[in-house]
Parts: sequence; structure tokens; C-alpha cells
Amino acid sequence: MTGPLEWNKFENIWSARSATRIFRMTPDQARTLMHEWVASESLRGHMEAVAACMSDHAVIHAPEEVDDWVVAGLLHDFDYEKHPTEAEHPFVGVEYLRSRGDVNEPILQAILGHALYSGVERDTPMAKHLFACDELAGFIVACAKVRPNGIGDLKSKSVKKKLKDKKFAAAVSRSDIALGIEELAVDQTEHIDRCINAIRAAADRVGC
Repeated sequence: MTGPLEWNKFENIWSARSATRIFRMTPDQARTLMHEWVASESLRGHMEAVAACMSDHAVIHAPEEVDDWVVAGLLHDFDYEKHPTEAEHPFVGVEYLRSRGDVNEPILQAILGHALYSGVERDTPMAKHLFACDELAGFIVACAKVRPNGIGDLKSKSVKKKLKDKKFAAAVSRSDIALGIEELAVDQTEHIDRCINAIRAAADRVGC
């Protein structure tokens, strides 16, 4: 027979789970928050591009967590415009999100892990994919921007060719892109193709 203490324990567990379901941040809420913090259209577009890639990957690797993966993409750089230094980004943003209480810890850890200098290990599929999509998404958008048809007819072959040109989009870390693909243990062309297709489907939000 279950006593009062056991019932209290079950009630607490149920309440915690219910609160998680009720108060978990949605992609729409994350997008609104991102817009409140970020004025730059290009930075907004970058986060939309990463979110699109994360959504596509989550459908395969974590279908029950698609919204969380999208939120991670939409917010991974949301504090960068106001706090661009390594001493602040992404730490200021993560502390703000943690204080809200509606963003779960795996998302916060993934956001921290996308910055190599944070020292936070990428030990979840979400964290690994966020890192693997971040720089690559930025590079894909850069490639699309210099093409007459934008991302409409962009192929992985063109992206790989541009990666070899160190003067093109020089600010994008080729080593981070390579490390991200290595951590996922996937084929480079396959990963690039998947990200291109995801960004193409969200071209209006991304701006490419």
C-alpha cells in the first residue's frame, strides 16, 4: 500500500513534468526573443539558417525534440550583438535563458558547447549538431549570396570548392566546419547537402 510520503513524491514528480511541458519555450517564443535582442538582419538570418538545419537533423535523430533543437538554433547567438566578446558570449545569453526557467538544460549546454572556448563538452546529439551546423550554415549563406539564383541552385560541389578558397568568407572557420563533421562521423558531402536543402526550404526567413 502506498503511504502519504510516496504519494507526495509522485505528485512532485508529476508537477515537475507538467511544468516542463507547460513552460518549455517554443520556437515562436524563441524567435520573438531573438528579435528583441538582435537588430541585425544578417545575424537574424544566420540563426534562422542554423535553426533550419537543426530542425532537419532533429527529424532524423530526435523526432520528439524537434522544437528544442530549433530553439537551440534560434538562440545560439542571440546575445552576440550586445555581448560579442569571448568573455560574454554565449555566457550572458545562457544565464539569461536559465533565469527565465523555460529553456531546458540540454539546450543551454548545446549553446555553451557551440563556442569552443567555453570548455563545455558537446556530449549530446543536439550539441554536436549545433556545432556542426553553425559555421557551415554561415558559409552556405555566404555562397548563396554571391550567386545569381541565390541558394536556389546551390550544390555541395560549389560549397566544397569555396571552402578551399581561404579568401572567400575568410571569417568562417574551416577548422570548425571540419571538426563538426568529424564529431558527427558523417560524410562531408551528405552533411553539406542536408544543410543546403534545409536552408533552401527556409530561404525567406534566412534571406538568401
